[in-house]
This record gives sequence, C-alpha cells and structure tokens, in this order.
Amino acid sequence: MSHKPRIVKSPRIGLLEIKSKPYYIVASVEVGNTTTKCILTATNMETGKTYIVTRCIRMTRDVRNPLPGERVFGKTLTGVELTRQSIAELVRDTLLGAVNRANMDIRTDIHFVVRSTGVVAGFDMPEEVGEFIKALADGCLMAGIPPSRMTPAMSVNNLPARFREHSKMEKVVFDGAVASVIPPVGSTGVEIVANEMEGELATAGIKEGAKWTDVDFRNPCISMDFGTTLDGRITNSDHPYAKTVGNYCGLAGAIPDALIKGTGLVDVYLGTVLDVFNGKTAGWLKMKLKKGTIKEYSARIMEQISIEVVPETVNRYGTVPVNPAAAEEMGVLLIGCDVGENGSGIDKLSEIGSEIYSNESMEILFAVIDDVMARIACKLVQVAMDNGLVPENISIGITGRAAITGNKPSIMLQYLENLNIRSDIDQHVVFVDDGLARGAAVMARCMNSLGTPFNPLGGLSGGKCIMGERMKLQSR
Repeated sequence: MSHKPRIVKSPRIGLLEIKSKPYYIVASVEVGNTTTKCILTATNMETGKTYIVTRCIRMTRDVRNPLPGERVFGKTLTGVELTRQSIAELVRDTLLGAVNRANMDIRTDIHFVVRSTGVVAGFDMPEEVGEFIKALADGCLMAGIPPSRMTPAMSVNNLPARFREHSKMEKVVFDGAVASVIPPVGSTGVEIVANEMEGELATAGIKEGAKWTDVDFRNPCISMDFGTTLDGRITNSDHPYAKTVGNYCGLAGAIPDALIKGTGLVDVYLGTVLDVFNGKTAGWLKMKLKKGTIKEYSARIMEQISIEVVPETVNRYGTVPVNPAAAEEMGVLLIGCDVGENGSGIDKLSEIGSEIYSNESMEILFAVIDDVMARIACKLVQVAMDNGLVPENISIGITGRAAITGNKPSIMLQYLENLNIRSDIDQHVVFVDDGLARGAAVMARCMNSLGTPFNPLGGLSGGKCIMGERMKLQSR
C-alpha cells in the first residue's frame, strides 16, 4: 500500500521578519557540475527552524573560459575547464547576486559562509578537492566576506552580540561532528571519497529539513543526495556521536541528463534536464495506458547501470575519485552507481533516450526517468541492506534535483515499501529540497556551538539532546 511522500519545502522569510528576531544568516556557496548556487538561509535561534531567504543559481557551464597564463585546475563532468581565478569570479558574482537580491549588506548581514563543491570528476585524488575549496574562499573574499565569517569563532565574544546567549560554546566545543555524526577518519588522514563534504552537508541538511515534518530523521539514518554526482552517508546508532559506516558515490543526475541529450533538444555536451523540464508530467490516464512501456524502457536502462560495493582495485568510481583501501581501514562501505566504467556507457543512455522521445513523447521520457531514478535509490538501499547496514529503526532521507522532482518521490516510496525494511517505512522517509544549503546552515551552527537543545538535530531517533553526553565526553 503506497502513501503520500513527505516532501519538505520550507517557507520563505522576508527581511523585516529577519531583522526583528535572532535569525542566524548563512550563505551556502556551492559550485556543482551543473549549477553554481548561493542560497541564503535564516535560522531562528528561538525555534531552531531554518528558512530560505533567497537563491541565486547560475549554470556552471557559463563560467568564463581560462585566460592566457591561468592553470586549468579541474573540469566539470561535461568537460568545462575551470581555473582558480574563474571559479573565484563565478563564486563572487553568485554570492553578490544572492545578497543583493535579498537587499542585504554582505559585511553586516551575513553571519557565516559555508563552501562546497560537487566538481570532482576532474581530480585524481579525493584530497585535491581541498584546493578547490580554497578557490571558493577566494571568491568569497572578493565579494567582501571577512575571513572570520568562514572559520569557527574562537570564543563566544567573537559572535555577534545577539547570538551569544544562544551559543553553548562555554559548555561544549566543536570537535568535528556535524549533527552528531563523525566523518570517516583513518590513521593517514586521507579522505575516502572526493565529495565527502557534500555527503556531510546533505546528511545534516536532511536532518534539519525533517524538522518540518513528523519524521524523526536522526541516527541511524541513510542520506542520499542526487545531484549530477551521487553522495550520501549511512550512519549507525553510536552516541553521542554516530559513526559513518557507509558512503555513496558515483553518478546520479548525470543519468537523466544523458537520456535528455538523446532528444536533440539540448546541447549534446552541456545539456541537462533543467533545460527542458517544466514541472509537467504525464497525466494519470496516459501513465496507466503506458505503464508497461515505461517499465520496459526503465528495465533496459537499468541494465546499463551498475550499483554495487565499490571494488577494492579502483581509484575512481562513476568518475568520482575514491580510496577503497582507506574506506576498508575505517570500516566504511563504499557503495557506488556507474554507467559502464566511469561513465563510459553514457552514450548508450542517450541512444535509449532518443528512442523513447522518437517513439513516444517527452512526457513518457520524463516518466521513464522518474522510474529509473526510483529504482536506483531503491537499489542503493538494497545494497546497504545486503551488507548489514540497515537496522529496523533506520530513517531514509533524500535530496537533490534528480530525486525530488516530478513523480520520483511517490515512486521511490513505493519501491522502498517493497523492500520490507519496516512496516511503517512511509513514516520514516523524507524528501528535502536544498539539502546542501540547509546542511550549510547546520554546519555553521555546529562550528559555533549554536545549539537548540529543545529541538535537537543530533542524537538517536526518539532520544533526547546529547549535550550532556558531549560535555562528559569532552571533560575526559
């Protein structure tokens, strides 16, 4: 029996409301393979609820070309060349665009900036992404963000006066755990997957987004972020801090993008679903009449897709740099999604997309995409189940453009129900928009110990605030 999915889209908030109460303003700056975003969030420190102030979204493919003498620093999944200088300028313009749209002052109204990137295909090793993050910092500085707004406050007196009473900095310090989850750390300090920070932010963001629903999305949990590339985490039930026991990586939104490129309606190299999707899907009757056709095409596409535990012998999976040896040392299971080998089968998907569009319609192609992405999400959970990482009290959170648009949430929920994880699985699955931006707001609060014990994000599902346990742990 299927149920209505819980889809979170938090309300917007205006400048007058922000000025009247202690709202903590965070700018999330992300350079992704498809889009570059700056999303401003406002967290009411009296309630712990986070609102979206405004968004500024640009296509990453529109970044300027490298200038003579500039070193190409990396490439997007579609081959767009990036330099440190071009990235910085793109970030500067996007950040200023969001701040100006909100009629804010970048030096006085923005309390913190969190930077992240999903552009990992052009790197050889996970740790190289750290250099990309520095390039993002250049852009923030160029926009006028003071350096102190990108690092944790050294003491409560370094915070704006109106937030000092909300900080728990004198009781607990930031020790690297965001929303009570410890990132994977090995003896060598290397990262096991290039977009580790994206997975961290998405997990924290889904935890925050779930606060707008009746879903208690705390540990243990599974988070999945379907941007152009895939990221996400599986956490266990340890407390006060849960361990990351699983990581997702590989391709996600690149799969529907490949199908759409086959229609000829978008650029064969740089086109995406975002170029043609208008929010419309096939009607109920047409979906019923074409159900068999949709399932048949979906099954054919799934034959081209690998979803598995990442082999120990590779250093890249689904174009994403990985370190399986480090993952094994840390006790983390890497689960990946690929098309062919590192995306080598993408052209085959475009051929199938062309066939669907020619023989059926764009509406049916969108319906096939919805079914394919739902199957992918379900298989990612299935692999985790097969490896003993899905306890009966698990919660599942999903975010990203390739997972929460169209009819994907409803179909995903149906497939997840068929896995028989728990009888009330529909009450423990949440779909969240802007997971990364919400996660940035959570990370900023964690880094400055701006907690809301009465409305905790951390700890165990059904449990209480873990601040007391953290105090005991840190006192040792």
